[in-house]
Amino acid sequence: MKLTLGIDIGGTNSAFGLCDSDGNIHFEATTPTRAYCTPKELVDYIHNVIDQTSLLNNIIGIGIGAPNGNYFTGNIEFAPNLLWEGIVPLAALFEKKFNIPSFLTNDANAAAMGEKIYGVGKELDDFVLITLGTGLGSGIVIQGNLVYGHNGLAGEYGHIRVIPNGRVCGCGRQGCLETYASATGVVRSIKELDSENKDSSNLVTIINPTAKDVFQHAQKGDLFAKEIIEFTAKILGEALADFACFSNPKAYILFGGIAQSGVSFSQKVKAYMEEGLLTIYKNKIDVFNSELHLKNAAVLGSSSLAWNELNKQL
Repeated sequence: MKLTLGIDIGGTNSAFGLCDSDGNIHFEATTPTRAYCTPKELVDYIHNVIDQTSLLNNIIGIGIGAPNGNYFTGNIEFAPNLLWEGIVPLAALFEKKFNIPSFLTNDANAAAMGEKIYGVGKELDDFVLITLGTGLGSGIVIQGNLVYGHNGLAGEYGHIRVIPNGRVCGCGRQGCLETYASATGVVRSIKELDSENKDSSNLVTIINPTAKDVFQHAQKGDLFAKEIIEFTAKILGEALADFACFSNPKAYILFGGIAQSGVSFSQKVKAYMEEGLLTIYKNKIDVFNSELHLKNAAVLGSSSLAWNELNKQL
């Protein structure tokens, strides 16, 4: 049985798994990304874990999705949400350790590939996957193909500035979309959003709150939590309205923890997007939640990257 190793490097956690060409996952695990001071430590850890299975020799290729992952060079380049600074030759590190071909792309591109092959994107040739995790990423599919751009770094919607002189971003600039519409952005809104409902909210009493806390409190009727969700949906929806001018997608697909909160959030995003769209785009763009929340979309996507690249070599 031939398998590929799919790896998703996230700002908080890294997931990895072994997949066959039909998309069946035969092994999967996660580990905190920040537990590894160097990328080599993570590479060594993943190798050791896989080595304890009986499947190491079945692996014929490795696909990696990572923030600021450059498809052409195999490097992570200046990712603001990772501890590893500068240029990280991650594909080369995995290839050296495992002695098999390794391929890397942006983590959102990998998730988009998984969505295209296994999820709601099956029937779509033109869509944008928006990952709403520690940061905000995007994978752009046009006429069935991922868009990589000239240097392999296309699709950084999270770092398009939406608020002039807004929140400071990890990239060093201000007002980036991900500082508002991401899990960390939602948490920042707890402290930074000016609201008359703030003092009566239980959210402000939580030590180290999460975006999940905000959505749970909103479901319980917390007015401040509801206001934060509305604010987040508005920022994201208005941004997606502007982004439509670039690729004229048939749909935006929301993936990640925030999207898992339910269809109500995506419906709010859709409503704000419609308000801001150019007339020529109105009522022509859908906003879906990913169909792969119950599966490991990022691992499937990264794995399918490896299958796709290996098939090119045949």
